[in-house]
Amino acid sequence: MARESLKARERKRESLVAKYAKKRALLKAAGDFAGLDKLPKNSSAVRLHNRCKLTGRPKGYMRKFGINRVTFREMASAGKIPGITKSSW
Repeated sequence: MARESLKARERKRESLVAKYAKKRALLKAAGDFAGLDKLPKNSSAVRLHNRCKLTGRPKGYMRKFGINRVTFREMASAGKIPGITKSSW
């Protein structure tokens, strides 16, 4: 499980990206790179990193489900994800 501070930092980045998205798009369209430099670094969408919604794990993230592979496997085995079954052949 990820530290709470890392999860909080990621949430802060998400809010900054949402807050400055419109302003950033206008500055980019105008070609005002000096204005872009004055915006907070964490307001750039490139700095976001996908994390598991339940555990905060940064690696093995499955975009379709929003969770990591370990949590996905546990939930699928427990039957908590509809339509997912363990394959056997």
